[in-house]
Amino acid sequence: MQDKPVTLAAITGAHGVTGEVRLKLFGEGLAALKRHGSFNGGALTLKALRDDHKGGAIARFAESPDRNAAEALRGTALTVPRSALPPLAEGEYYHADLIGLAAVSDTGQSLGRVVAVENFGAGDIVEIERPAGEDGRPGKRFMVPMVEAAVPEWNDERLIVATPFID
Repeated sequence: MQDKPVTLAAITGAHGVTGEVRLKLFGEGLAALKRHGSFNGGALTLKALRDDHKGGAIARFAESPDRNAAEALRGTALTVPRSALPPLAEGEYYHADLIGLAAVSDTGQSLGRVVAVENFGAGDIVEIERPAGEDGRPGKRFMVPMVEAAVPEWNDERLIVATPFID
């Protein structure tokens, strides 16, 4: 898990004609991005970063000298290795650590896998996909709030869901 790439932002397009790009941020703002000098295994080297005052950021990368190069980066996710992120306090988690975990009920029943973590403003919600059916179609999905009453425990291998929250 320590080498798993974690996406902190995505390039949404060019900004101006000098090679700057617009970023959609997934972390905790500019501070989370400024900690890292390079992204995507060293493929992109950060030269400058500033707030766009709209919830995103404007960045300049050494590898993007002009607008054409910036446009070519559109859609690129900016990743760092999980091991490059700051350590967490008790009870904290990175979304990337939850995605892919096996989900089981508090009685031991297999529920499926965590496929997404969303936050619509009131707190994190994990989305769990049940196993595929016999017909090969994807399993039904359901969501569970990431609060102690619903998810009393999780670790590197599984996430436990309290029975009343199981769809």
